[in-house]
Amino acid sequence: MRKICSIYRSPCKEGMYLYVEKSTGLKDVPAALLERFGTPHLAMTLLIDQGRDLARVDAAKVLEQIQCNGFYLQLPPANDKTDSYMADINLKNTKLGR
Repeated sequence: MRKICSIYRSPCKEGMYLYVEKSTGLKDVPAALLERFGTPHLAMTLLIDQGRDLARVDAAKVLEQIQCNGFYLQLPPANDKTDSYMADINLKNTKLGR
């Protein structure tokens, strides 16, 4: 599986990114998440396939979550304090990936 993805960075939290399929955009991202994420800023557009190396996340997991939920939320490294709502979404991403 492979997808052309738009990757957005959060203006509110350093290291927080939203991955979505480029053709779909942000339409499947819940409003509550976007409210806490802040106005998304396009960081890059990238062809992601399961074999691609990404900096902080497994490409197969990103693709699976986009397929299932319409988005993937990448949180900052664990040593940063995170908002509980964002941590809950990350936990759900992890549970769905098993």
